Amino acid sequence: MKTTIQLSDHFTYKKLFRFCLSPIIMMIFTSIYGVVDGLFISNYVGKIPFAAINLVYPFVMILGGVGFMVGTGGSAWVAKTLGEGNRENACRYFTMMVRLTTILGILLSVIGFVFLRPISHLLGATEAMLDDCVIYGRITLIFNTFFMLQNVFQTFLTTAEKPKLGLAATMAAGVTNMALDALFIAVFRWGVAGAALATGLSQCVGGILPLIYFLRPNSSLLRLTKTKMEGRILLKACANGSSELMSNIAASLVSVLYNFQLLRLVGENGVAAYGTLMYVQFIFIAVFIGYTIGTAPVISYNYGSQNHDELKNILRKSLTLMGTAGVIMMLLAQVFAGPLAQIFVGYDAELFEMTKHAFRLFSFSFLLAGINIFTSAFFTALNNGAVSATISFLRTLVFQMISVLILPIFFDLDGIWWAITTAELSAIIISLIFLIANRKKYNYM
Repeated sequence: MKTTIQLSDHFTYKKLFRFCLSPIIMMIFTSIYGVVDGLFISNYVGKIPFAAINLVYPFVMILGGVGFMVGTGGSAWVAKTLGEGNRENACRYFTMMVRLTTILGILLSVIGFVFLRPISHLLGATEAMLDDCVIYGRITLIFNTFFMLQNVFQTFLTTAEKPKLGLAATMAAGVTNMALDALFIAVFRWGVAGAALATGLSQCVGGILPLIYFLRPNSSLLRLTKTKMEGRILLKACANGSSELMSNIAASLVSVLYNFQLLRLVGENGVAAYGTLMYVQFIFIAVFIGYTIGTAPVISYNYGSQNHDELKNILRKSLTLMGTAGVIMMLLAQVFAGPLAQIFVGYDAELFEMTKHAFRLFSFSFLLAGINIFTSAFFTALNNGAVSATISFLRTLVFQMISVLILPIFFDLDGIWWAITTAELSAIIISLIFLIANRKKYNYM
């Protein structure tokens, strides 16, 4: 009986679940980085430092998001090449992506480190928050290259038919982060510096372990090899993965806007409440993102091999699974809104009530988020970065910015908590339009 699942297989619901389970758990552990930092900072250092890392974290994620861009765009190109039967070129393209990530990681880290203080001012940091923003941001940026490599390898390990290795590396990184947070913050009392250092060291684990694996002879479809850098290939991969970078940039810009609105309406308590929502959302959304990491190479492989029946099969099953998962997550969020708020901000009664109420309104966005995230990733996997980027741009930036600016005029603070659901509702219409409009081009319906 064959136990290894290959990209060329026919995927039943059971096989999809088995193949995507490792990337899903992997992304949940990845989301734990920020969550654990926030949990320890909020409970051991205070709500102002907690608000400070929430303020600067989006900027750090923009830089790290370049790794997602190279990983998703590059893996789609590599998986398509594997589907065409050219493994040698696939390994060359993979090597180019890793080199590009390393170069960009060093460059962006230096730029971010130098300009972090004025950027923190620009993001709206108060005098009480500024030093903590700079300390947390600069320490995490020292390790940014490893974070970017980890993001790249998360997608490529699945493309290499080794999702369990990706899970193992990420779990090792996640456990490292949790252990070091407890040691540096709860025991040594190093505050935000300890949180940043714990995150950075854990990202080294997540970035270096897969690098060692691919440098050595291995049993996967991919290996790092000698090759020249080809600008045309790199540009195509980055353009194709631009939707992932767009998502990170847009989410970060929108977070800034949320924070400005919340500071205006309810002060630093609002920023702390929103920070809690973002941490919890990372875990919920990680399920959707993990699923797309698992299915993307399968889609790209079958696109490359012109297996239209399997494309139809994957799309149909994925939309069903994403819709079902959205309902389950919304219900779980409603039930656990109180306990989750208690974990982060239970020490402050007013902040706790605000956060619990906000999360219950916010949770309705999960109903549609999975379908929108998958649709964008589906077009990235088909090497159609333009459609994917358009969906991401509208969903994560345009619709949310409009909602967070307009809804508070009519619904005050609740308008901010409803903004993301309004954006997802608008985005689902765009997603369906693109799926229908491109069905004949790719033969997936």
